[in-house]
Amino acid sequence: MHAQPHSHHHHHHHRRRRIWPWVVGVLTVLVLALVACGVVGLQLFRQAKQVQAHESKAISMLSQLASADADKLATAGDTLPQIAQETKQAKDIAHGGLWNFAAKMPFVGDDIATVQGMTSTVDGIVDESLPQFVDVMKTLSEAQIANGDDGVNLQPIIAASEPLAKANDSFQQQVRSYDELKEPSIGMIRTAYDDGATKLNALADRVDALSNTFRILPTLLGDGQSRTYAVMAMTPSEMRSSGGLIGSVGELTTENGTVHIGDFRPNGDYLSYGIGDHSQDMDRVFTKEGPLHMSFDIRDLAVFPNTADSAVAMRSIWDRTPWGKEQPLAGIVMVDPLFLQQLIAINGNVTLPDGTVLTGDNTAEFLMNTVYQQYPENETDALFGVVASKAMASMFSHMSIGKLYRTGAMMGTMAKGRHFTMYAFDKQVEQGIEAAGFTGQTPSSETDPSVGIYLTEQNPSKMGWYIKREAKIQRVNCDDGDLYHVEFTVRNTMTEDEAKTLPMYITGNNRANTGKAMEKVLFYAPKGGSISNLMQLGGPVDAAKETTIDGAKAYQTYAQINPGQLVTYTFDVRVSPKAAAPLTIDQTPMGWADDGVTYLAPKCGTGVSR
Repeated sequence: MHAQPHSHHHHHHHRRRRIWPWVVGVLTVLVLALVACGVVGLQLFRQAKQVQAHESKAISMLSQLASADADKLATAGDTLPQIAQETKQAKDIAHGGLWNFAAKMPFVGDDIATVQGMTSTVDGIVDESLPQFVDVMKTLSEAQIANGDDGVNLQPIIAASEPLAKANDSFQQQVRSYDELKEPSIGMIRTAYDDGATKLNALADRVDALSNTFRILPTLLGDGQSRTYAVMAMTPSEMRSSGGLIGSVGELTTENGTVHIGDFRPNGDYLSYGIGDHSQDMDRVFTKEGPLHMSFDIRDLAVFPNTADSAVAMRSIWDRTPWGKEQPLAGIVMVDPLFLQQLIAINGNVTLPDGTVLTGDNTAEFLMNTVYQQYPENETDALFGVVASKAMASMFSHMSIGKLYRTGAMMGTMAKGRHFTMYAFDKQVEQGIEAAGFTGQTPSSETDPSVGIYLTEQNPSKMGWYIKREAKIQRVNCDDGDLYHVEFTVRNTMTEDEAKTLPMYITGNNRANTGKAMEKVLFYAPKGGSISNLMQLGGPVDAAKETTIDGAKAYQTYAQINPGQLVTYTFDVRVSPKAAAPLTIDQTPMGWADDGVTYLAPKCGTGVSR
């Protein structure tokens, strides 16, 4: 289960393999149509093959474009007209008189209508959304992005942000229309439709991540003033709601597009400066109720599900330190080993003082597991700091359009999985950061509903690397489309043998709990929605109790999971009537990119799973 680096080659290969086999499916429809009306059927059959040829050619060209690099995208203006020609022809045929007639027929009518919808939407994407996106990339590729060796020229980025957001909105809208088409009942068409959904949604996620990053880059890079952020390096191998134990804290100072990464200090340097400010509810849930009694010192500052609370706690400690006293804190950036691994994949390997080479494949595992097996305990936090410092320093150096594009899409994706989050104390600045999805928070949007599931390890250990989580989401009523069933599984993959032989620093320093995962789990309902029928299967489990945490309703539960065992939570979720997107899960980050979430086909005929 190593994290796959998101290399473009990987995507490219993955997409090209499945070019739409879709109208073999239309053929099935047409066999039925043939029986129904002889000659009409024969003609429909011929046309269906043409639609299939145009559409699959268009989608394969689109897929190649999607996995292309920035410089390719900048010249995509040349291939767009060719793709548009294909989608237009497919659309024209599928909306001819014959098809409109067939769309009214029983049995096949719905599927014909879906094919018509597919051709319209894909044509819209190629005709309206993509040209806007390609224009932005073209303008950027002609601009001077780098400013000296470690600076970034902010002007072109600021200029691109608005048009990119517009292109993104139009694109998301089209993909949503595609997702809302009626799921075809004929197997082969359904396969085609689902394949299209997979490809389009992957592309939509990428464009969205890029658009979000562009919104916040100028701010992050100190447009107009100097700002210092605390970079909190956290390890999900010891889970805390927002990530994990804070191993070291560095400084990131930005001014007019240049970024300076200051020293990373191990958490020990902060311990004598006291605990972070926190609410009474947090004190009750994480300290009073135990079983692990949090001290809220620097190590525990990711225990808050909201990045904003971590920022307030961090600032309260920062202001007491000799180095913090002189330098007001503009905000915080929280990063985990997977984020550092993605930076290293983009910017090149990092070599440690002892010669160990960290790459875009092994960094997360090294920092979350190997380091605790091979190095003395007192060196691990400092090593984390060295890697964080080198990786972050390379982030904005030698900037080019290609690097900007890769970094932008990566930051957006990592923020979705909480591997990278940030918060700024300046209200106006924070508004933009939050709108772009870079501030971790408990479910807060009625239109984009999510369930929050946050884990905090109660066994002082580095068990998190061995804890795998999986979620299955299924829509269960499709009339008003607002009810879902969720199964959430937490599995302890450590073996009995490993529990006996691994260092206690990993398995836990209390003999009675060696190798045991001891999870305090908080469940938050979607904003404007609710959770019901929360049940647990397996493992010694506390009954979930409903509670209010800082004004938000949540369920709280505690489970102990022995090596090789698992516990599954099942519950129903009702989302707000305003929901306009499928339910997602916002959860404590894991050590790999795959969040383990699977969408099962809806329990009823319509709607596509995402």
